[in-house]
Amino acid sequence: MKSTGIVRKVDELGRIVLPIEMRRTLDIGEKDALEIYVEGSSVILKKYKPSCVFCDGTKEIMQFKGKSVCPKCMRELKNL
Repeated sequence: MKSTGIVRKVDELGRIVLPIEMRRTLDIGEKDALEIYVEGSSVILKKYKPSCVFCDGTKEIMQFKGKSVCPKCMRELKNL
């Protein structure tokens, strides 16, 4: 993990502010969803990208009955 040297306090509602420079670098915009992971005693934030429930692919994801599915897996489902 790379240290940025940036320190932020958690407010009374449990929020932190990600600096604009970091958001620009990581292409995180207003209203973007972030996934939250825990690794040991670390909290990791990652920009959310929907992925296929079958193969974890992230290209051209579409919704099928509330599930994210890629075109390749969708074709396989149609052939069942």
